[in-house]
Amino acid sequence: MTTVDTFEAEGLKDRADRLFLRKRLTAFGLPLLVLCYLAYTFFAFDIPGVADRARLDNAKTLLADTWSHKTHVTRDNRSGEVSVAIEGERKGLYPADAPPEWVEKGDTTRIELGQGHVVEFLPDNGLRYDVPGFGLIEASVSRAGGVETNLDEDALPDWISHSKARLNITTEAGRVSITRNRTEVFRYFAGWELFFFTLDSPYHGVPFTRFFGERIDPERGNLTGALHDFWHNDLWHHRDVAWAICETILMAFLGTFGAAIIALPVAFLAAKNFAPLQTLRFLFRRVFDFLRGVDALIWTILLSRAFGPGPMTGALAILLTDTGSFGKMFSEALENTDPKQIEGIRSTGAAPVQRYRFGVIPQVMPVLLSQVLYFLESNTRSATIIGAITGGGIGLLLTQAMITQKDWEEVSYYILLVIAMVFVMDWLSGWLRRRLIRGG
Repeated sequence: MTTVDTFEAEGLKDRADRLFLRKRLTAFGLPLLVLCYLAYTFFAFDIPGVADRARLDNAKTLLADTWSHKTHVTRDNRSGEVSVAIEGERKGLYPADAPPEWVEKGDTTRIELGQGHVVEFLPDNGLRYDVPGFGLIEASVSRAGGVETNLDEDALPDWISHSKARLNITTEAGRVSITRNRTEVFRYFAGWELFFFTLDSPYHGVPFTRFFGERIDPERGNLTGALHDFWHNDLWHHRDVAWAICETILMAFLGTFGAAIIALPVAFLAAKNFAPLQTLRFLFRRVFDFLRGVDALIWTILLSRAFGPGPMTGALAILLTDTGSFGKMFSEALENTDPKQIEGIRSTGAAPVQRYRFGVIPQVMPVLLSQVLYFLESNTRSATIIGAITGGGIGLLLTQAMITQKDWEEVSYYILLVIAMVFVMDWLSGWLRRRLIRGG
């Protein structure tokens, strides 16, 4: 081997060593970088503190509220009147002389929560709760307005919270709350009670088979009357919920297709093969960047200050953001068109508008329709959040139900409706794509 060959071999070996070294550094360095970043976020986001502040008992109660309902047994500590109502609602109020079988009214109201748990409302605003495995809890409202108990304040279990003004007891059988003004017992039951009919409806509790027999309400047909009472349910508000869903879809539809109608002609001014002036192209591209650079939620806040709340404000916010996104996508699609088809149309003596209509639009239409339908599906989800800010659609009802923190089964109901709405819009957009783009 000559000296030149030796030098070349050594050079190849050095380059190979450097290449393998870079690969080893990459193979080990990148995972190490990721681990360092994760370690940083662990302390920067205070993960130990979040875990320490977590209230699993509250999470358990919240989860139970999503799939069950609770019946309130309430005593007004000022008048001594005892009432029983599903979810504490007026439409769910039991008649005073016909409480549920697990509530026994009298001088001492006895409430059986099941599993051996018994609560008693005593005279003079007293309370007695026999908790199996723990013992008897006694509480009363003092003349000064405070809540006094027989519990040792230094040895309270986690499921009992006591302050001078309130006592809260949460067990697997239910919850008990006593304050100066009222004493309440909550008993949980599975399911969404009164979802179809309220207690004052003649159809409540009626077996389904009876709807096809004699009239339940002499003044109305069974199916007609049942549909009316279901639609006008004052607890679940099915009529308002249906309208809210329509508002949400309408916001997404107006915003998406309005943006597509505006962006299509303007996109020609941003495509280099249709707008030869670079200054003009630069101007419109920056306008598109500005519109899509500001998120729809930010546009929603700005527009709600300018035009006030309402579904139309949400539709305008979606329109502005999507005009920027569509303008960019449409202009790029126009730049990728085949000029031969345009030249073929031009050879027939067609005017510029006709060349665009028959030589350009058929080429870009599949891409345009596909993107518009995808954005319609996506904006259906976004309209839920936007509606919470602008005061319209299912987003408003969802936010109100969360803020009250009273009936989390309603929150579950609205979330399920949103998911169903997204499923339907996904199926519909897919069906339209097949019909409009592929023709089958």
